[in-house]
Amino acid sequence: GEEADVLGLLGNGYPMEDLRTRKSEGAQIALVGGGIGIPPMLELARQLPGCRAVLGYRTDDLFLMDEFQEYAVTEAGTEDGSFGTKGTVLDVLRQGAAPDILCACGPLPMLRALKEYAVENGVTAYLSLEERMACGVGVCLGCVCRTTYKDEHSQVNRARVCTEGPVFRAEDVEL
Repeated sequence: GEEADVLGLLGNGYPMEDLRTRKSEGAQIALVGGGIGIPPMLELARQLPGCRAVLGYRTDDLFLMDEFQEYAVTEAGTEDGSFGTKGTVLDVLRQGAAPDILCACGPLPMLRALKEYAVENGVTAYLSLEERMACGVGVCLGCVCRTTYKDEHSQVNRARVCTEGPVFRAEDVEL
């Protein structure tokens, strides 16, 4: 019977309408999650059943693997080689054909590598950035990231992850 004040939903997510349309037209979509970026990708797998899910773990503690397998063709990589491909999500991705679209969430080094992969392979990529958010409404500027475009208001190459993000097209952010 207790009440809680919650501020949400903040920012923007993956472009679901476009992803559903492109998928129905035959586009191959890869959902890539690493570490704490794995749980957010599960809902995307539910919304886009039949996609390829590539998950990255440090060890064989394969949290949410069973849940992903209900909705997606699921592959995994582990840093220690205890399950699946030994290596990173990029090592797993490279074992198959490049997808048409890539949606990812995970640590910055992973996102940086996926952005390079997307550019090299002509893949449309959407990256969900992880930043600490103090206010959550864009006032404090604590979650700012570098962009390849200038903000119309401030005329600087920056965007607030809490309001303009957390999902950005890969070519729009500098990682």
